[in-house]
Amino acid sequence: MRRFTLAAAAITALGLGSVAIAQHAPGHGAGHGAHGRPQAAPAAAQSPATRAFMAVNEKMHRDMNITYTGVADRDFVAGMIPHHQGAIDMARVVLQHGTDPEVRALAESIIRDQEREIAQMRAILARLPAR
Repeated sequence: MRRFTLAAAAITALGLGSVAIAQHAPGHGAGHGAHGRPQAAPAAAQSPATRAFMAVNEKMHRDMNITYTGVADRDFVAGMIPHHQGAIDMARVVLQHGTDPEVRALAESIIRDQEREIAQMRAILARLPAR
């Protein structure tokens, strides 16, 4: 049985759960491997942007694997900090590799907004009790 992660909770909370689940469900198109997870092209066929996005994604999910305290407010904020950092890191990848002016402007906006929210969440963590 799969563990319900903070990432899945965040996707569901955003109302995107059914879309994400449908895209990653087993048997939904070519390029999906075990457990319906998308498989990347062989390393030789991957673009530098793809490799960068994959590295960012791996780091974000690893960092989101927090130790839960049982304090919902604290656990939410602690898990969302690496989630927001992942968004910043993905935005930086598109600034390095992307060319569409609208996407680049969106990436710049995401960096500004997520950095502000991370600062807010760190301040919240500093004032919330650990248990």
